[in-house]
Amino acid sequence: MRSSNPVFSWRGFRRGDGPGGSAARQSRPAAAGAAPTNPYAPHADAHAGPASRGATADGPTMTIDDVVVRTAATLGTVVLTAALSWALLPVDSNGIGRSYGIGVVAALIAFGLSMVQAFRRAPSPALILGYAAFEGVFLGVVSSATSAWISPGVVVQAVLGTMAVSVGVLIAYKRRWIRVDRRFHGFVIAAATGFLLLLATDALFSLFGAQSGPGFSSGGLGIVFGIIGVVLGAAFLALDFKQVEDAIAYGAPRQDSWLAAFGLVTTLVWIYLEALRVLTILQSDN
Repeated sequence: MRSSNPVFSWRGFRRGDGPGGSAARQSRPAAAGAAPTNPYAPHADAHAGPASRGATADGPTMTIDDVVVRTAATLGTVVLTAALSWALLPVDSNGIGRSYGIGVVAALIAFGLSMVQAFRRAPSPALILGYAAFEGVFLGVVSSATSAWISPGVVVQAVLGTMAVSVGVLIAYKRRWIRVDRRFHGFVIAAATGFLLLLATDALFSLFGAQSGPGFSSGGLGIVFGIIGVVLGAAFLALDFKQVEDAIAYGAPRQDSWLAAFGLVTTLVWIYLEALRVLTILQSDN
């Protein structure tokens, strides 16, 4: 099953495609209906040494610790640069224009780096951490401005909301309350495509100064649209958890843990921005 992580999808990682995936196919019993053997279990061949679950002939395989460490490093880079941009870039009437300009440039650079990584055959920690750094600058500018002009507590509420959604999805996934299969994947991708098209339409109306656009950025419709964005982010997070689980179970190389970190952090940023948008609309209407 393909993932929402664009790099995993581009590489076409599937069950049995990690190191030893070809061995798994070769060791599949010829008898119809027989269960495939585990390519990482010790082989019965007397001439073959015991196979290690944590390493193959192609190198060490991914573990959950690898994913946690690299996700922490990537997310930590986002938080660090966000805090620095919040502290160093002014949001008063004299400096807000410059800060917004820096934030927009940082967002464009982050997007460019993410696209370069998405079309690479192998993960690049430098690209991923660079994406995280520039994404953090953008988030710092947006968060600082929102806190200054809307409400000082809205950013904290958005962070707590993102954490609550993430923990809730993880618990639901581990307890199998969420069944991530091909149907779920197809529905989420279709819904996300429609969501992004509506978002682009609203942005075009705003760009050309239309006052009677769809209204996805304010009012009741904006709140509903933002909540849908949070729900989609939660669904993508479940897809990411599934991809990590499959990658570990079927022996993806350790370097692919950077791809897992990239996908998870991208999804968390999505959830945070949508939560911040909903809270901003709610605070503005009060």
